[in-house]
Amino acid sequence: MNSLQHVAIIMDGNGRWGIKRKKSRNFGHKAGLKTVEKIIKISIKNKIKYLTLFAFSTENWKRPKNEIKFLFKLLDTFINKKIVEFKKNNIRLKIIGDINNFNHKLKKKLTDSEKITLKNKKLQVNLALNYGSKYELVRAFKLLNKKKFKVNIKNIEKNLYSSGIPDPEILIRTGNTHRLSNFLLWQLAYTEIFFEKKLWPDFNEKDYSQILNKYKKTKRNFGNI
Repeated sequence: MNSLQHVAIIMDGNGRWGIKRKKSRNFGHKAGLKTVEKIIKISIKNKIKYLTLFAFSTENWKRPKNEIKFLFKLLDTFINKKIVEFKKNNIRLKIIGDINNFNHKLKKKLTDSEKITLKNKKLQVNLALNYGSKYELVRAFKLLNKKKFKVNIKNIEKNLYSSGIPDPEILIRTGNTHRLSNFLLWQLAYTEIFFEKKLWPDFNEKDYSQILNKYKKTKRNFGNI
């Protein structure tokens, strides 16, 4: 049985879910938050230590302005609602990505939430916001150059957003889309990838548990035979 510390998820299909129900894309995004809550609970139940959720990519700025505005409002609501619960349930929140161009109020709320939950150890939820893996790698190389460090695997990993976090053993992408979309390209080198047909709001505890069980029985070679 394979050990499991870290699950990463591309939560795809919220907008399509909303449209499919003759509602708005934003209706789908709101529904997707309920799935996030379920996945956090079952991750704790399975003693997973790290859960990384792709919430907003560097490419998502191309979306309609009203949708972007709604997503940030939803994020603000989620933080307001969940941060006390995270503190109480020993869950740490960590932001990966560049939030420097977020509005001051939201940026402060995110950084304060990280500080409040810093010492929590049961589960670390890594929220990828304005995250792009290519940007992350360029940033890491710039930091190495600035520090005058050698370019090697160890030093690159120390300067990624995910520094100190083990690479994901599992990546799940919902929405019946088979691509990585500029997500954790370095970290996913030997990750087991599961593409799920269901749209994110339809993804449930049973689907998640089936993937976790399948992973545990998967033979992992890491280049060996």
